[in-house]
Amino acid sequence: MMARLVKLLPPLFDLGLVIIAYLLAFVLRFDGIENISQQHIKQFWSFLLFVPLLRLGCNTALGLYHHVWRYIGIRDTLGIVVATFAGSALFALLALMLGQHSFPRSVVGIEFLLSLVLFTGSRVIWRFGSEHRQHRSTAATRTLVVGAGDAGELLVRDMIRHPERGLMPVGFIDDAAAKRGTRIHGIGVLGDRTDLARLVAEQQIELIVLAMPSASRLEQRAILQLAAATPAQVKILPSLHDIIGGNVAVSQMRDVAIEDLLGRDPVVIDNSLLDYLAGKRVLVSGAGGSIGAELCRQIAKQRPARLLCLGHGENSIYHIDQELRASFPELELCSLIADIRDAGRIGGIFATHAPQLVFHAAAHKHVPLMETNETEAAANNIGGTQVLARTAAANGTERFVLISTDKAVNPTSIMGKTKRAAELLLQDLAGRSNTRFVAVRFGNVLGSRGSVVPLFRKQIEAGGPVTVTHPEMRRYFMTIPEAVTLVLQAADVGQ
Repeated sequence: MMARLVKLLPPLFDLGLVIIAYLLAFVLRFDGIENISQQHIKQFWSFLLFVPLLRLGCNTALGLYHHVWRYIGIRDTLGIVVATFAGSALFALLALMLGQHSFPRSVVGIEFLLSLVLFTGSRVIWRFGSEHRQHRSTAATRTLVVGAGDAGELLVRDMIRHPERGLMPVGFIDDAAAKRGTRIHGIGVLGDRTDLARLVAEQQIELIVLAMPSASRLEQRAILQLAAATPAQVKILPSLHDIIGGNVAVSQMRDVAIEDLLGRDPVVIDNSLLDYLAGKRVLVSGAGGSIGAELCRQIAKQRPARLLCLGHGENSIYHIDQELRASFPELELCSLIADIRDAGRIGGIFATHAPQLVFHAAAHKHVPLMETNETEAAANNIGGTQVLARTAAANGTERFVLISTDKAVNPTSIMGKTKRAAELLLQDLAGRSNTRFVAVRFGNVLGSRGSVVPLFRKQIEAGGPVTVTHPEMRRYFMTIPEAVTLVLQAADVGQ
């Protein structure tokens, strides 16, 4: 019962507005009630019933009462214009059909304008009041948005519409001088990036959101460094590629990741260079690891005949198996638990599935840990590679790619020495096998297991110190997708 009454409120409210608009149209047309003739007063009363009915009928037919007033936007406003115009057209047509040729035509026009203003204005006022009440009742986080472009506008709109999420936009900053002093959804553009620290202090900013998904990585990094120097929390919107359909919402904000500080735009290659993967049976060892899992994701996109995910840890293989099945339902996927040092098990896998391409990512790669576990490092990195490579060669595998490391260059660590030995093993096999063997050396891969970056992150979170091998040490980083793309490209061009 209560729900029905609530649904009746908007039409009843509009009914009152129509009567007000109709009355005011006559008053304005004749410049006061006292100037209205008896004939026109009769006409006023004769149409008083029809005009509201026409208005409510058009509004209902065109779906105006399905709109939620709190979320009125441009499309809703256009709907109001169409419904109001339709009502006025029917009003004029009715006057002609009833033979009321003396009915003042200007009343129809004035009534149209007044109804349009009252319908639209009442809804806008309702939305503004609703948002203001919720903002006032919520202990919101004072937020500064960097970037007054499309992404920033959509983000602030979402904050305003959903105050229950606890974010209150205080202002924008943008480097475009033309935007300085302008307002978007009532929120001002307060300055450029050089004003960031000052605005955080003056406006008591608690959160800075970088809403420039199309900006270069270098530009984003420069702004993030300025933001990091303030006491405010910093978040970032994902890339435009990740923002489906151009919708930007508060829920898409994320913490700043290491990749955002790369200092350059990620390298992207032409996907046509990976066409050789289509229709092939592909095996990835170490498929549950960071590099192996990304290899599986990128290979799956190229429509292989079959993808074999091989790993020793059941949990990690289970997770990548579930992810791939959800993302690529048409993919012929086979997840295998095995130790690459087990020649019998590996031989059985090759006999059953006959992989044409092998990407060998399984390895022990934590440098300090391998210094005290040299036997295990050698058994896995050398012995396991030997089993896998020899089995591939014996079964006619077309290409075999080893994931190696820059630490194999003049190696000084146990891990580096085992990887160098694996490379030499492949060189030996390449000279007496039809399989094309390729090794790819990585530097530091951001976010991969065994990378120095997770260690640095934990040291920073613990308050330091950050330990480095040597004060003059310089590291060169790449992202996991970049590293994997390098592997896939090397498998095609490597000799």
